[in-house]
Formats: sequence, C-alpha cells, structure tokens
Amino acid sequence: MTNEPERLPLYHDDPALSRRRAWSGMIGVLVFAAAFGGIAGLIGGRVAGLVTAAVAGLALLYVVLFNLRRRLWLEGTVVLVRTWGVRRIDLVTAERIDLLVTDIRGTRTVALLINAGQRRKTVKIDLALYAGTGGRELGILQLRRLADALVNNVEANGLVFSELLVAQLKSEARGDGLGDRPLYRLASAAPSGKIAQRFTMEAVSRFVATLD
Repeated sequence: MTNEPERLPLYHDDPALSRRRAWSGMIGVLVFAAAFGGIAGLIGGRVAGLVTAAVAGLALLYVVLFNLRRRLWLEGTVVLVRTWGVRRIDLVTAERIDLLVTDIRGTRTVALLINAGQRRKTVKIDLALYAGTGGRELGILQLRRLADALVNNVEANGLVFSELLVAQLKSEARGDGLGDRPLYRLASAAPSGKIAQRFTMEAVSRFVATLD
C-alpha cells in the first residue's frame, strides 16, 4: 500500500463540450488563416498569401490544441498542469495569489491565478462559470481540498482565499440560491466592459470580511 495523496480533477470532463470546442476552434483557425492569407495575397501575390495562411493557421492550431489538451489535477497541495508536458505548482509555497474574473460573450468565469514565482510557473484554476441565471461550479470535494491546501500558504496569505472557498462551501450547505453564493457575487461585482478583472488579496480580504 502507498500513502500517495488522491489525485482530484480540477476540470469538468464533458466530452460533448470538448467536441464542440474542438470544432469551433478548427473553424476559427480556418477562418482567420483564410483572412490573413487573403490580405497578404492582395498585397504580395498568391505565394505570399498561401505562406501567410499556412503560418497563421499553424500558429492558431497550436493554440487550439494546447487548450484542448490542458488538464489540471490536485494532488495533496500540488496542482499538476498537463499540456504537452506536466508542470507541478505547490499551493503552499506560491508567492502570489489573485482572483481573476473574465467576461467573454456574457459568460463570467471566476478563477484563482497562482504564481509560484518561478519561470512559467503560473496556473489558472477555474472555480465557477456563470452565464445569466445559471452556472457551473467546481465540486465540493475539490473546493474543500483547495481550501485545505491554501490555508497553509504564508507567502501570499492563502488564508484569505481559503476562507473565500470555505464561505462558498457553507453557502452551498445552507442551500443558498446562486445569487447569494460568494463566487457568484464576486463575478457580478466585476465591472462590465472588461474582458479580465483581477482582484488582489486585499480586495478579496475586504469582500470575505463582509460575509456571514
């Protein structure tokens, strides 16, 4: 028997959604590659257009495949990030933690942005996704384990973010509606018109202080 910690997925495994994302990504690659190639072709001729379309298409295809392969797991206090390889980021020793709210076409995502202070050692952990009056949130067990890992972080005052996740768990346990849950309230508080809004530890601390 081994004492290795359980590996918990920090992503929503929805094959149908993954297929839709793949198809929409591929269509986007073709559209943008054709657009760039067409502009280059008008300026430099057919060969220049074909070369530009190929280069743009390959670059965009790399981005699409990178995002499709991206998976996150929590193993004890360590987040494992898989793209082409696997990176490991320890939540206990992370040097900076922010809360990030993105707003893309009416869908708001609440995430933790973890910076370990080393080269390319940054990871975004999506906590919840809201669109209108509906949404999807990370599972109770995942939130609990994240809170347990963050509470021991001293460098970035992870206690504040741990308290936010605990408040979310308590809200769910009480049966609060979506509008009363802390993560939804944070998503709603982000100003409109901004694709990404970063909440610092101080801002999250002030918000947590207002919670019951």
